[in-house]
Amino acid sequence: MKQTILTYCLVFAGMLATEARENPTVREEATAAPQPTETPAVQYPDSGAFQNALHGTAIQTSVTPSDTIPSARVWTLNECLRYALENNIQLQQSRNSYLSGLEDTEEAKAALLPSLTASTTQGFTNYPSTNVSDRNTYTGTYGLNADLTLYEGGKLRTTVKQQKLQNRIDALTVAESENDIRIAIVQAYLQALYATESVEVAVNTAEVSRAQRDRAEELWKAGSISRVDFAQLESQYASDLYQVTTARTSLDNYRLQLKQLLELDITEEMNLAAPAIHESEVLSTLPAKAAIYATALEAMPEIERGKLAVESAELGIRQAQAGFYPSVSLTAGIGTGHMSNGGYESGSQIWNRFNENIGLTLNIPIFSNRRNRTAVNKARLEEANSRLTWQDLQKTLLREVESAYLDAVSAQSQYRAATEKERYARQSYDLTQEQFNLRVKNTVELITAQNEWSSACQEVLQAKYLALLNIELLNIYQGLDTSTIN
Repeated sequence: MKQTILTYCLVFAGMLATEARENPTVREEATAAPQPTETPAVQYPDSGAFQNALHGTAIQTSVTPSDTIPSARVWTLNECLRYALENNIQLQQSRNSYLSGLEDTEEAKAALLPSLTASTTQGFTNYPSTNVSDRNTYTGTYGLNADLTLYEGGKLRTTVKQQKLQNRIDALTVAESENDIRIAIVQAYLQALYATESVEVAVNTAEVSRAQRDRAEELWKAGSISRVDFAQLESQYASDLYQVTTARTSLDNYRLQLKQLLELDITEEMNLAAPAIHESEVLSTLPAKAAIYATALEAMPEIERGKLAVESAELGIRQAQAGFYPSVSLTAGIGTGHMSNGGYESGSQIWNRFNENIGLTLNIPIFSNRRNRTAVNKARLEEANSRLTWQDLQKTLLREVESAYLDAVSAQSQYRAATEKERYARQSYDLTQEQFNLRVKNTVELITAQNEWSSACQEVLQAKYLALLNIELLNIYQGLDTSTIN
């Protein structure tokens, strides 16, 4: 069954196949060849008409692609990226986590300052004995207390430093999420572009097959071809219509994936802008693999995040070790109170009971049921795990860069080979079509040659989009913007 093809492959094929166009000498010989008297003056579509139809210029298609919705917004790749970075839900949650971490840092800084609290207590006491003169007593106390930690083994200041590092880690996590969104958008956009072109070419291909079927019907009625030949062309037309349906289904699925990444509403439709992609961009020279990896180590946020996580874990060891040191805290306060049967008026009592206090507290850990030792050992294990995670992130990045680089180089080589293969496949189709017009080749051979050319065009486009995808991935790894798709 004929595979669906994309329009741009024929653009490249057109540049490489000038010599494969119809030979005027052959055409003159075909025109001068004797024709059966019962054959009507109708010819099968030649390769030029077939190529023009694949470009959508030769035959008016009766099947309108489902993606041509005038009211839908046209999206470029850069617009998709900007919109996703502003509206993606997971990315917004990541930014909120970063802002929450900033609040934790302010709280850690405030712990270095003295705390101040005001308190009051109001009480009522009942004495049920009959020997007292006043059975009910009302009391009130009022106080203002301050507390300041003077020394705690450096734990508070270490906490501030650790929290600042965590803020930087959170910011890098946001940048990492943005990169993940970029990669997902680029992949979905390229897939949608591929599917869009597949729909256009599938429709044009079906129209060419329909024209061949209609002309074959006239020839069959005139007795120039058999019913079997006509049935084969009918079957080919039905197969091409099936490919149109398949291509449209793929387009809808890829466009849905892109809409979901953009967080678009279900009522919103979208069309993709057709970027001008040149062969020089597909075959652009890549930097050395080692240079790309070195740049990626500096540019990718997860690498810096892993490094900061190691520093944070080292501070965690210092924080755990602070549990072995004594702590010193300063307290101060003022207070007063009153009692209903204290022998003084309430105002006098408040003055007479007014007091001031100050204190210095020293806590020396002697035995903590191994809590401090366990905390230090676990902090050291956490630091070791952080280093391993950092190394794993570097290894993972290396695998990703090497894989994308190899895929890009391989796709460029495949593109060159597939372009050459497409050129010869089209030459074969041209010759087969001319021989078919001269009744030298049969219908099966014509359809086979046409399908081989279509398959070759498909291979060209697959290699082209694979090369573009991996080039863009390498750009993202190096911290660059998209360059080949605008």
